[in-house]
Amino acid sequence: MDVSNFFSTIVANYQKGGFFMHFIALSFAFALTFIIERLLRLYATYYVDGTSFMIEVQKYILAGDVDGAIRLCNGAGKAALPRVLKAGLQRASRDETQIQNAIDAASLEVVPKLEKRLNYLALIANIATLLGLLGTITGLIGAFGAISVAEAAKRQELLSLKISEAMNCTAFGLIVAITTMVAHGVLTTRATKIVEDIDEFGVKLLDLLSARKYRHSSEKQG
Repeated sequence: MDVSNFFSTIVANYQKGGFFMHFIALSFAFALTFIIERLLRLYATYYVDGTSFMIEVQKYILAGDVDGAIRLCNGAGKAALPRVLKAGLQRASRDETQIQNAIDAASLEVVPKLEKRLNYLALIANIATLLGLLGTITGLIGAFGAISVAEAAKRQELLSLKISEAMNCTAFGLIVAITTMVAHGVLTTRATKIVEDIDEFGVKLLDLLSARKYRHSSEKQG
């Protein structure tokens, strides 16, 4: 099947789907908007390879260059992990509790941005499924209603049209729901990965800064 025939078939089936197809299409438009926005945020703006980035930060800290580590974080733009690590690095000369508080405060600011609007995708998937079901019910009601009042010669045609409406609405609703749920799963997995990196490397940063302080204090005593 070539592309033009494929899209012609989709348009034809959409037109056969009845009134509720418009609401399902609207929900799909919202879903696509949220999906594209979250893809750009979670795979570009907020993401950085946590392991590689932490190795670079560690090099600066072990070299005693905390300011260099902060500059590295500044160069990462709006990425989530560097913003959290920067908050800890800026308190490097303070005690462990203050460093931990700074990391926690930055995490509380960043994590909601990672998870923003993801719950809408799950909601849209449920709405699309229910709209498809509602279209199915109304189509079947129309089919049985048509049979009861139509002339015998037209009953078969009307029944076929209404059943087609019901089935197309169901199919379209399920396609939107499945697509949205898959996107929701992929985006949630990426958001979870970034949060896990923040938790893991936040603890490692605290250990590095604590070890650095201990080493400095030992050198002074020696």
